[in-house]
Amino acid sequence: MVYVPASSIVVSLCNEDQRSVACARIAFKEDGHAVSILHAAITLLNTCNEEQLEKIPWKLSQKFLVSLKTLWEKVHDLMLLGNAWSSCRDRDLNMSNVTVNSLAESIFRLSIKDSEFVIPLPSVLVDRVIFGLSDLGFENFMLHHWESSPSLVRRLSGSLTEENDILSSFAQSLNCKEPCPTFVASILQSFISCVPIASDELNIISFLEEVRGELGCPIIYEQDIRVLRTEQPSKEEVHFFQKKVDPCCFKKLAFNNVDIMKCEEAFKEGYTIALRGVEFRFASIAAVADALASLFGQPSVGANIYLTPPNSQGLARHCDDHCVFVCQLFGTKQWTIYPRPNLQLPRLYDPFDREHCLGEQNSLAECRKFLLREGDILYIPRGFPHEACTHDDGSSDLARFSLHVTFGVEVEPPFEWEGFAHVALHRWYKTQKQLHGASVEPLSGILDLMSVTLLHLMIELIGASDSTLRKASLVGALVLPLEIDDWLYLNQKTTFNHIIDQINKASMFLEVFRSVELAIGKNEDPFRRMRWLRLLYQETETIQEHDWNVPLGEFKNLFPSCAQHKDMTEAAFMQVKSKFCDEVLFEDVIDGYKLLLEKYKKARKQYMNGMLSLHCSGFR
Repeated sequence: MVYVPASSIVVSLCNEDQRSVACARIAFKEDGHAVSILHAAITLLNTCNEEQLEKIPWKLSQKFLVSLKTLWEKVHDLMLLGNAWSSCRDRDLNMSNVTVNSLAESIFRLSIKDSEFVIPLPSVLVDRVIFGLSDLGFENFMLHHWESSPSLVRRLSGSLTEENDILSSFAQSLNCKEPCPTFVASILQSFISCVPIASDELNIISFLEEVRGELGCPIIYEQDIRVLRTEQPSKEEVHFFQKKVDPCCFKKLAFNNVDIMKCEEAFKEGYTIALRGVEFRFASIAAVADALASLFGQPSVGANIYLTPPNSQGLARHCDDHCVFVCQLFGTKQWTIYPRPNLQLPRLYDPFDREHCLGEQNSLAECRKFLLREGDILYIPRGFPHEACTHDDGSSDLARFSLHVTFGVEVEPPFEWEGFAHVALHRWYKTQKQLHGASVEPLSGILDLMSVTLLHLMIELIGASDSTLRKASLVGALVLPLEIDDWLYLNQKTTFNHIIDQINKASMFLEVFRSVELAIGKNEDPFRRMRWLRLLYQETETIQEHDWNVPLGEFKNLFPSCAQHKDMTEAAFMQVKSKFCDEVLFEDVIDGYKLLLEKYKKARKQYMNGMLSLHCSGFR
């Protein structure tokens, strides 16, 4: 029998060494023996691997989870008090070895397999709301707007409280009826910090071990929340919490109740409140994000909320490296979208020339303006400079604030068309080895390996200049079994064939060979963007063919042999390239690609479930 803390239990927090608030120990007004049992249970939970967590009986898991979350609500409230918990001298309290982060980790672990947090939305409903009432709404959007031009879908009639709207439950929970929003403090008080997870981290247990000292911390400025406005006429962004964005300060600064109350003060002074990662905080937002991710064949979709006071501008004009869907929930907002200064699609997290992107060449004469009203949805492709401000449309004597949620579709390297081409090459090479076996001659085996590796690098070089390889692959959205007359299937297959044709025509041995020589000479890693390829290999496989975890060192060892036999290496490279382009079939790649996508989706779902469980809020 596991000790379950009573709902009426009295607790306090003690942080005598003044470390992170998440490291504070929990003191209980409870029998010391019972507290020791609780600590033992939490310790056991937090040392389980994923397989062991799966074996915990569901009823026991759920009962213990409910009790831990009751305790978590009390602990979370105490964290927000700031300095009030800096010491604990009450003799009636038993100091435990249970810390805030260990409690948070146990709740997270017990929640990762829970399928009840997010109720899936019907894809037909999401399609109709986001892309319009036409039967060809999604198809028309993909063919004419996706990654190429802005698009606006107007709400025809009614309000956001209608039952058939995908965001109605969230909008109703906020009760946006007052001139000044009163829900800000209560929402922020329910939040904790969403610790960032690496995009290619597919082992949720490894993630938890890495962030053990941070999990459960209150929201952190910049990471979870920003409070800012754009000054006129300078168009410069100003942050309300200046000390919390000091570039010289490397310490992450967590919010407490005082900071939260200041947010309402900032709002009244014209500052926008921007909340990040809301798909991890509200199940209703998570459901929409999940539906959009499935629709676009991506592992996940992010969501932010922006609350802007009347006659104000939050973010300055900027470009995003991802596509966004802006859903206006309350009030109105005037958007200005400028022409994309570069035809090349920006890639996720790649640096860009801010002056070139936001310069005066984006003239007002070429811009497009959109006034969003409640229920409207605006699509902005990545790379288009844009800005927005609240606007009084004259329909009311009282200027109102604006609230919108932005869903961001981030196309990660494995899920660009370049990524699909890498998966295709990997699958083809694996099939070749199964059909023909390993070469009996060591040099021939090295040349085959190097040829495939060089072709991976060549594909990346082509992707740097060919816009098609930067586009999102939607193969993950295809439904199996395939329907050969389906427009999406035909569209994706045509794109794939075009890419293979480009690889066949543009692959130049000397170009890729020299790029490798240059990278090795500078001690640079030519595989930086392709580290995710290691995920295509089975853990039990001895990666003699290539270890993508440490590619540069191994490549340096093999490269001199290939340089010594440069003519033979070139011949082998051209042969591998030709055979690959002649033999690879679109249909043969789909299963392997979807398998990779499912690995990403599983980790993202586990993270989402864990974070949703830790957010104790009535706003759902």
